[in-house]
Amino acid sequence: MNTYKRLLGYMKPHINRVIIAMFFMILTSALTAASMWVIKPVIDKILANPDKTEAMRWISILPLAIIGIFIFKGVCGYVQNYLINYVGSKIILTMRKQLYDHITGLSMNFFNNNKMGILISRITNDVAQVQGALANLLGNLVGSILTIAGLVGLLFYLSWKFALITIVVFPLAILPISRFSKRIKSAAGSVQLKMGDMTSILNETFNGIRIVKAFGMEKYERKKFGDELSSLFDHTMRGTRAYIMSSPVMESIGAVGIAILVWAAGTAVIKNELTAGTFFSFIAGLTQLYPQIKKLNDINNVIQQAIAAAERVFVIIDTKPEITEIENPREINEFKTAVEFENISFSYIEGQDVLNDVSFSINKGEIFAVVGPSGAGKSTLADLLARFYDVKKGHITIDGADIKDIKIESLRNMIGIVTQETILFNDTIKNNISYGQEADDMAKVEMAARAANAAEFIEKMPDKYNTLIGDRGVRLSGGQRQRMAIARAILKNPPILILDEATSSLDSESEILVQEAINNLMKNRTTFVIAHRLSTVRNAANIIVVDNKGVVEQGSHDALMKKNGVYTKLYNLQFKLHKEETPDEAAQ
Repeated sequence: MNTYKRLLGYMKPHINRVIIAMFFMILTSALTAASMWVIKPVIDKILANPDKTEAMRWISILPLAIIGIFIFKGVCGYVQNYLINYVGSKIILTMRKQLYDHITGLSMNFFNNNKMGILISRITNDVAQVQGALANLLGNLVGSILTIAGLVGLLFYLSWKFALITIVVFPLAILPISRFSKRIKSAAGSVQLKMGDMTSILNETFNGIRIVKAFGMEKYERKKFGDELSSLFDHTMRGTRAYIMSSPVMESIGAVGIAILVWAAGTAVIKNELTAGTFFSFIAGLTQLYPQIKKLNDINNVIQQAIAAAERVFVIIDTKPEITEIENPREINEFKTAVEFENISFSYIEGQDVLNDVSFSINKGEIFAVVGPSGAGKSTLADLLARFYDVKKGHITIDGADIKDIKIESLRNMIGIVTQETILFNDTIKNNISYGQEADDMAKVEMAARAANAAEFIEKMPDKYNTLIGDRGVRLSGGQRQRMAIARAILKNPPILILDEATSSLDSESEILVQEAINNLMKNRTTFVIAHRLSTVRNAANIIVVDNKGVVEQGSHDALMKKNGVYTKLYNLQFKLHKEETPDEAAQ
């Protein structure tokens, strides 16, 4: 019931249109009853009328009345359906936008715990199912109920005795609806979950198609997708069985009711207790009534499927973001002194600390590097600084202000990020470079491209800065994508820069170009470098070495090498130094 209420709550901004639509629904229902009633005078006043003069008078009136009833009914039906579809589509637009806005505002942990395919399925498939519920709830359900009310009123007007028989049979026709609806809702929920799983497989396969082909896993992926399709088929057929079984049951009950009424009313006509016109008008109304009752069952089936979808949508909408702002957060516009990590502890899974009691500071203008083995939490430190996650214990401060007290937008405007995995969008080069910034100033975009060593290859593109680069920048090489990301960071011009091993996956030529671009990017900035390749951090003013115990070493490259500790072991292991080889030679 709460799901129904929430769906109906979306109608409030459109209540005027809903009221107008309801008015035309009432008119349509009344005209439907009138179209059945008109059969009575056609038979009694024309076909069975012994007075030929009076019959001729009626024959000049009734055909025009019939035409008028059906034309007016058509106009009312058009207005009603247009308004209902308008309101339904507007509500779905609002719901889809709300869902998208809410998902993009959720914390990174939410995305870690949910498959992308499932989320896409919620916004596309589930919301589309909800649209079916709203259309049927607003239009068909209310319209059918009003039509049933009008036809029942007609039956009582024609013969209250036989109408009572109809009312007795009527509940018997309603009973199957509740029984089948539970099965259909359950099956619909399973189908939508399977649709999400299928979408997730498609998303993973298409994004990883290069690896699929490289490892010859096409057959495996086809089998996995085929198994998912088979499972989806089984769940679909479970709902289909319940769906298609409901119609013949409803029709059988309706046929029994109509047969009883035909026998009783026909007997009354033979005994002259009913006129032939009343009989045919009554039977016509009755034959229109039971399809409407059956239609209620069909509408209910669609609504049950959609309610199951709406419940899944509302689960996401009700998910609260883990990263929130205080009531009156601070705005920061510049970085003055230092970033402090004070006794930081963090875990993705309760009880399994990734960072434990980590402390260090980054002074303005210096290059600060974090090194350590995989899984030691190097990238996590950067994510915590940008508040993609919140620390479990301790504090991170910028110029003495806890980042939890700073407005999130203001904090992230101070930070630029270039990662090993370059994220680009299926848009133009210009829009990718200016992402998050003013896109109109081409001079700034071109300046950023030149500083990132990207201008040369951009100028060779068919449409230069207006060239579409494809999904995830697939039309560019790895080095070109990385230089685009650096150009984006240069244009943003942040005082604090995070580099998460921006050159580790590049060939030598690309690495040189990218490293030059990074050097341009690092000028006059405070730089937080996450390093896997230790040759990239030798010029850092301060280097910390982290492992699962926290910070185990800290100092410059030369100072750490003299300690002959963890850093030295990592350095020697990575470059396999020999006694006769100098550090400068090893770094080449």
